[in-house]
Amino acid sequence: MASPLKNKLQIIFLVAACWLLTAPSYAQPTEHVRVAIMKDAASVSIKINGFFQILDAGGKIVLYRGKNLKTTVTAYRGGILMGGRNFNSNKILVSTYGSDVIIINGRLFRGSIQFIKEGSSGLLVTNHIGLEDYIKGIMYHEASHYWPMEALQAQAIVCRTYAIYSCQQNKPKDYDVTSDIYSQVYGGMTSERYRTNQAVEKTHGLILTYRNNVIPAYYHATCAGHTEDASLLWNIDIAPLKGKPCGFCKDAPHFNWHYVVSSGEIKEKLQDAGYLISNIEKIMILGRDKSGRITELKIISGKKDLKVSAKDFRNIIGPNIIKSTNFKVKIIKDDIVFEGFGWGHGVGLCQWGAYFMAKQGYNAKQILQYYYPGTQLTPYEINRF
Repeated sequence: MASPLKNKLQIIFLVAACWLLTAPSYAQPTEHVRVAIMKDAASVSIKINGFFQILDAGGKIVLYRGKNLKTTVTAYRGGILMGGRNFNSNKILVSTYGSDVIIINGRLFRGSIQFIKEGSSGLLVTNHIGLEDYIKGIMYHEASHYWPMEALQAQAIVCRTYAIYSCQQNKPKDYDVTSDIYSQVYGGMTSERYRTNQAVEKTHGLILTYRNNVIPAYYHATCAGHTEDASLLWNIDIAPLKGKPCGFCKDAPHFNWHYVVSSGEIKEKLQDAGYLISNIEKIMILGRDKSGRITELKIISGKKDLKVSAKDFRNIIGPNIIKSTNFKVKIIKDDIVFEGFGWGHGVGLCQWGAYFMAKQGYNAKQILQYYYPGTQLTPYEINRF
């Protein structure tokens, strides 16, 4: 006669086996964002507490199903290795059921995770996440959760708009956005906070459009008096992004900035970027646009003078060192001193301006109308855009 414990274990086994055989294949929701959370990674740790499945590149064929996972993912010559299991494919998709999360290198992520083999040994890791949950994973990094709710709601609408625009632009690629400052900083479920989640929920589905098109809703920390014309930086020329005066951010912590860097470090970074340059004797400002930002610089060198756009110069030296292209520069012995105004490229929403507008009683719609004139708040419909 079988023991009660043995009978119980048999029942549990049969229930689990039936679930694994009958569970539906993972169907990727229409309304999602593909976020590159790691690039060219040599190895990635993954942990799942609960049922999961591994699918092929198209997300339709189930390659493996199981419960509970704690292992390392690497690339090998024939495909992708997850723990002791080889997948002869350059792309696999890992998904869970219900509300279970996937833990990647200690961070919690909703949705599913795709591993894509890059080159011979690297991995591109992307998080396929629902649009609203993606915005929740951004907000904490892009605005303080202690800010006024109207400023947070404006930020949520802007982030959602930028995400949809990026999805439209990057359909042929393996990801829509990155998780860093070059798209929108994203930290997954680990980065969610109560008030920022509340701002996302209060604005659910709302985006900015202009003439029935989703706009590239750029934003930055501090404009320092005037936002930038997007057409001067990118191939984007629309009325809502032409730049305008801003008198709201004058008390922002990044309104003024100061940085001292050695001429040797500037020279080294320029050389690494492919510019032939020797000693830096002088840096000349060749022009400024209507917002006060520098358009082009001339670097006087012992061998050959160099002309470089201010935008490229800032990216080469580092956007957190040269905080904006609105600066003055002087050379003192072996040091180069930058004294500047604002932080960021200057296009679109001035985040600190939005903060002070909200403190003065402006609501989210008024803030957005100010920084993106002529736009409309539109409920996002997946089939419409």
